[in-house]
Amino acid sequence: MNRISFLVLAAAVGALGAATVVAPFARSHGGAATQGATAADVIPTASAAQPDDAVARGRYVVAIADCNGCHTPGFAQNGGTTPERERLVGDAIGWQGPWGTTYAPNLRLFFAAVDEDAWLATARQREFLPPMPTSSLRAMSDDDLRAVYRYVRSIGAAGVPAPAHLPPGRVAAGPVVAFPAPPQ
Repeated sequence: MNRISFLVLAAAVGALGAATVVAPFARSHGGAATQGATAADVIPTASAAQPDDAVARGRYVVAIADCNGCHTPGFAQNGGTTPERERLVGDAIGWQGPWGTTYAPNLRLFFAAVDEDAWLATARQREFLPPMPTSSLRAMSDDDLRAVYRYVRSIGAAGVPAPAHLPPGRVAAGPVVAFPAPPQ
């Protein structure tokens, strides 16, 4: 067997092995894998969202960046089972710390109100308050940011605006996640 044939055979065996391991794991952990499922059916990958399908790519980026963890009410508590039609509508749970109290905004309303270039400028230039991971947003490529925009726009505007930021010392009306002051 020549070297190229061996490499092709090894890659095929590796892919089959991954599908054999991943599918049973997903079935045993509540996944939707079925008999004969491949790794691509179970685990979303960058290759699963083709470069020419920005909406699928945006859905993937939103998932791996865990945007829903803050911007979708109850998402973390229900293990990520919130239907897509209810996602990214902001949340009334406050994030409180030395900066005051912030709320995850309704991204669906925000993206409906701005064009794609304004979103890119916001993502690149705005200083977000905690717990928004500004450094993670800035690490995204322009293509990823555009894909996020196109995905969120594709699911349409919905919901109501999240509460406005409260400065330090103001009492939040609803529940908050309190962060301690950073060490000195």
